[in-house]
Order: sequence, then structure tokens, then C-alpha cells
Amino acid sequence: MGRADARKARKRAARPSGIRRFFTWKKLLGAFFGFVLLCMGAFVVLYMVIDVPEGNPDAKLQSNVYKYSDGTTMARTGEVNREIVDLADVPKGVQQTFVAAENKSFYKDTGIDFKGTARGVLNTLSGKGKQGGSTITQQYVKNYYLTQDQTVTRKLKELVISLKVDRKMSKDDILAGYINTSFYGRSSWGIQAAAQAYYGVDAKDLSVEQGAYLAALLQAPNQYDWAIASDTGKRMAKARWNYVLDNMVDMHQLSASERQGMKFPVPKAPKAAAGLQGQEGYLYQAAKAEVQKTLNLTDEQFDAGGYTITLNIDRKKQKQLEKSVKEQLTDKLHPKTSKADARVQAGAVSVDPKTGKILAMYGGSGLSQHWTNNATRTDYQPASTFKPIILAAALENRAKTQRDQPIEASTIYDGTNKRPVVEDGKKVGFAPPNEDDRSYGPVDVQTAMNKSINSVFAQMGADVGMDQVMATAKKLGMDDADLKPYYAQTLGTMGASPLEMAGVYATLDNHGKQVTPKIVKSVSKGGQPVELPDAIGDQVISRGVADSVTSVLTGVVDDGTAKTSVSDNPARDGQQVAGKTGTSDDNKSAWFTGYTPNLVTSVGLFGEGALKTAEAGNQVPMKGAGGRPRVDGGSFPAQIWAQYTFNSSSASSEFDLDTDMGAAVEPTTQPPTTPTNEPSNTPSTTPPTTPSTTPPTTPTTPTETPTTGPPTDEPTDTPTTPTDPTSPTWGIPENPGDGNNNGNDGG
Repeated sequence: MGRADARKARKRAARPSGIRRFFTWKKLLGAFFGFVLLCMGAFVVLYMVIDVPEGNPDAKLQSNVYKYSDGTTMARTGEVNREIVDLADVPKGVQQTFVAAENKSFYKDTGIDFKGTARGVLNTLSGKGKQGGSTITQQYVKNYYLTQDQTVTRKLKELVISLKVDRKMSKDDILAGYINTSFYGRSSWGIQAAAQAYYGVDAKDLSVEQGAYLAALLQAPNQYDWAIASDTGKRMAKARWNYVLDNMVDMHQLSASERQGMKFPVPKAPKAAAGLQGQEGYLYQAAKAEVQKTLNLTDEQFDAGGYTITLNIDRKKQKQLEKSVKEQLTDKLHPKTSKADARVQAGAVSVDPKTGKILAMYGGSGLSQHWTNNATRTDYQPASTFKPIILAAALENRAKTQRDQPIEASTIYDGTNKRPVVEDGKKVGFAPPNEDDRSYGPVDVQTAMNKSINSVFAQMGADVGMDQVMATAKKLGMDDADLKPYYAQTLGTMGASPLEMAGVYATLDNHGKQVTPKIVKSVSKGGQPVELPDAIGDQVISRGVADSVTSVLTGVVDDGTAKTSVSDNPARDGQQVAGKTGTSDDNKSAWFTGYTPNLVTSVGLFGEGALKTAEAGNQVPMKGAGGRPRVDGGSFPAQIWAQYTFNSSSASSEFDLDTDMGAAVEPTTQPPTTPTNEPSNTPSTTPPTTPSTTPPTTPTTPTETPTTGPPTDEPTDTPTTPTDPTSPTWGIPENPGDGNNNGNDGG
């Protein structure tokens, strides 16, 4: 073989044979770089094609949180237990625990940590525990923009969106989004809900140790929950907690000495979710209605969540009101064995007259048992609790009687039962009976208020003018939708709620400056406070008028229909009290609304047909309830009021009254023998409880007992001048819910 042949043979021996000729290092290196370039090109295309989507609607869902005035959580409503908070409301040290737990390079990376991702994969494959290796930005993107699906497509989207989000958002915004969208176990989404669930505090009050535990939870919420974790789970949770704090030392966020002194913060045992049991349901219902009305929100807008609503409710007063209703009413009723007892519903509202805050509310037996809130319902008559409004209208308008005498506490009226009301010398077709058909003869206004004499206030309404009476009622806070100028309205035949009447009397207590009771103390949306209107408004009646009415109403307590339950109550301890009872026609409602200088409370009892009976939902009499022939305002309502008030307000407070009339100023005067308004027809046969020894000086010659219907001829006690035959004769207006339009009320 020549040298040429030898060279050829060597070349053939050096040349790779078979499959080796296709995998040279040059080809492999070229293929690798080609693949990298292809991936880079594909990623560029993905970066250009994939946009940052709208946030996941589920990640935006929040609960609405309701709190008592002291900040204690009362209830949470909504599909998701989440309350988003600003990062500024989370202590800096607590913020750092999440960075130390999940992404030490968070403030330096671009949203993606390829090294961490690779390390997480290796750790998972080597059995060192499941570790995702994702940055905080990636986890936020997964929570807020994407889903939890483990697919290649979702992972690619996560990487692209994370890069874009990191460029568009600040690190603080990303961190805030992450801690607010993460799941912590115990049905808690977000750090605020988690802080409440595990430690019973708001996020702003978390310690670094507590924050480290919550940050550790994110790796395995259910496994690390101290209340349900196995021994192994507890060891792992504690190890993770130590890992977080040690990383903070490495990051110079925590000194070694601080770290050394930290002890593991054992979480509290889980509690049942704050809900709407008992009275809380009514409080929630009233607060929601007030917020929606004030902010003009639809149900959909409000139920989307994110509102933190702090109520004015004072927890101590709330418990005292509930206790008073129980001990003075429900403990004495036996609805399972007594049909009459089963008909009784109670509602009450207590207000601070200086601020308008609703401090306590009783709505009924519980929202799950009785959906209607008895404290805010407006379908029952306030009865004689309306009489002080008539007096206020008289004083405010400087009204005079039919005999041109100024109306004051000492003014004399005819208290005869079923006395026809006269206006401008004519009977108007309305002659209301007094309670139990009693006749009183000449009485002063103070006595008429004390004894709740219907005939006096019906005539006073005509003297003032029913339009003026209704206007005053509206000024004092009553809903004008039902304030029609009918004469029967002098008996309180419109609808009203304990909330409404508490506002009226609070305005009187506040010297005529309007009080609109508010159950909501503050509202915030996403941590931002919402401005609310003031509960205290303008001067709607003069101070002298308001104080005069208050002075007169002290007589109702000290010498009238509320004397036994309120004035003679041993717990009163000298407190000054003003108030008025009320008992509606056929005993379908009974009231006591009263006040001290610093607390106004309205208590109403309502006859309602019991569930699962033919009467269900209908207004029915309460006669026989609690073993009483009749439930009047001076009984259960006044007793509830007295126990609650005398345990909730200061005994040393006194009314500061700018007036020279009424029971608080001087004793009730002895009525003179001649009433200053037109005298009545012949009294009924029922003897008066306060007899008048001298009959009225103006003669009366009736031929028959007057009725409540329109008279058939002119009364004999009117002037002799002819009447206009074209003038209308007022009939008795329809009285919603009652068959007897006279409203036989003296309560």
C-alpha cells in the first residue's frame, strides 16, 4: 500500500460512522443555540400577543364588614371572606415577613426568578418538599389575573404577564395585591380576614411574629393551621415560621437580638363566622338600609362588597335593652300555650339626643324567626305618643282656642267624652271617645296630657289647624307620606316606627334642633372613608316650644299614665324623665316613648297574627296578653323603658329647660270652672274621674248624645249666626288597619 492509500485509510478511520456522524459537538451546540433563539423568538411573540387581562372577578370579591362602635366585628356578609386593606395599613415588619417567606429578591427582580423556579423544581424532585419557586409577582398574577390550573399554557401566560405587571405596577402595589388575594385557611382570603380569623385583630395591629405565621401559612394553609394540624404539621409550621424570621435577619430586616427574643405566637381557636344571629340580623338590616339610602347604592353595588361599616351601637346598652325586653316582657309571655301571648311583637330604639347616635335597637325575636324589624316598621299607629306634637304645633304657631285664648299648659279645655270637635263655630263631624268613655269636664292642657284625653287634643288640632299640625310633625322628623290633615290624625292614626318616634322625641330633648337618628357611625370603601351627613340638623322649632313640651311631658311620668311603671320605679333614683304613653284603637299597638336629658328611647308593642295561623301577618288586638285585659303603654312598654333607661343613663342629669310652663316648672293648676273653648254637649253617663263641681257657664241644650259620625244638625252651642250651606262637612277619614276610626286611645 502506498502512502496515498494509507492517508485515505486514516481519514476513513477518523470519520464518525453510523449515528455518530449526525451528533457532533458542533451540530449539538448549533442545535442548542438554535433552540434558544427559537424559544426567545417564541417568547417575544408571546410577549407581543399576550396582554394583561382584566382582573379575575372572584379575586375582587370582598365581604362587607359590620362592626360595633368599639371596633368589635359584628358580622361579615358576602360570598368571600375578604376585606382588602391598603399596604400602608399593614406594619412594615409584617410586610417583610411575606417577602422573607416567598421571594427574598422581590425588590430587585423583574417579576420572574428563573433561578428560583429551577431551584424549586429541583427541590421538589429531590424530595425536599414542594416548592413552587415563583416570585411574589408571579403568585399575584396567578391569584388575580389567572387561575390555579397547572398547565403549560397557564404557566407561559403567567411568565409573560408577570413581566408586564412588574413594569407597570410598583412593588408595593404588587405586594399589596398578593397579600390581599392569597388564601390563608379558615375561609379567609386576604391578610385582614386572616388576622381576624387567627388572632382576632385587624391587620394594622399584627406583630412581626404573628405576621411570620400568616406568611408561613401560605405554603400549606390547612396543614399548618395550628388548631387542626397534626404533630407533624405543627413541627413543619413552626419550622417554616423560623425560616421566615431567619431570612429576615439575613435580609437585615430584623436584628439577631430581636429574633432571639421572639416566641411562636400560637393562634386562637377558630370561632364561628360572625353572622346574623339574634339582634345582629336587625342591626345589619338597618345599617345596610341606611348606607344604601345615604350613598344611593343598589343591592348589586352594595353586595359587591368592600364596605366596612361601623355602627353607633353601644354593646353594653344593646345587651341591657335585650335584657330589659326579656325580663319585662318575653319571660312573662307563653306563646306556645297562649294565643294572645303569641300575638305580641316588640320593637325599641334608643338614641343619644345630642349626637343622634342609635345606641341600641331591639327588632324582635330574631331575624331568622321574624323577618320584619319591629324597630323600623311603620305600619302601626303611634297613638297618643303623637299628642306632644299637637301641643308643639300649638305653641310654635301661637295658636288660640275657639274663644281666642292662647294655648298653653294652663289653658282650660272641655274633656267631655265624645265631645264634637268645633272649628270656626261649626262641628266638623268628629267626636272621639276618651279611654273607657270617661268624661273629665274642664281640664287644663297639662292634665289632659297626663291623662291622655282624646277630646282635648282633637279640639286642639282643630284650633291649631291640621295642616299646621302635620307640618310640625314633618319638621320633627315624621315621614310626611302618611301625614294627611285628617282630624282623626290627632289620635295618632298614621303609621310610625319606634325609630321615627325616637327621632321626634330626641328633637324635643335637643331643644328643638332636629335629630335624625343614625345607626351608622362610619363607612369606608377599600380603606377610604366615605363622608356621611350629620345626624344633627337645623333648629326646626324654637327652644322655648321644645322645652315647654318637655316640661309638660314630665307630668305624664310623675302624675299621669306612666306614673306606676316609671315614676314609682325604685331604680329611678331621682332621675328627671319626660315621656308619653300610647295605646291604639282596639289595642293593636302600645307605646312608651320617653327621655332623660341624655337618652331617648321609644318602645312599641304590636299585635301581629302568629305564624302558621289564619291571622298570620295581620294586625290583631293584644288583649289578654300577659294575663292583662289590655296591653297599654303604661304596662309592658313603660316597664321595659324604665328598666333599660334607669340602668343606662346618669341619675344626676337634669333637664335644662327654657320655659315657664308645664309640670317641671310648677304644679298643675286647678282648672277654673269655665273652659275657654266651646263647651261640649251633654257628657256621657260615665262619671268623670276628675269631676268639675261647676258646669260650664255657656249653656248647652243638646237633644241627643253626640256620635262620631257627621252631625245631622248644627250644635246648639255654636253662635247663632247662619252657617254657609255650601261649606263641606267633614266625615271621619278612613283609618288604615282599623274598623273603628275613633281610635279609642287614652294610653
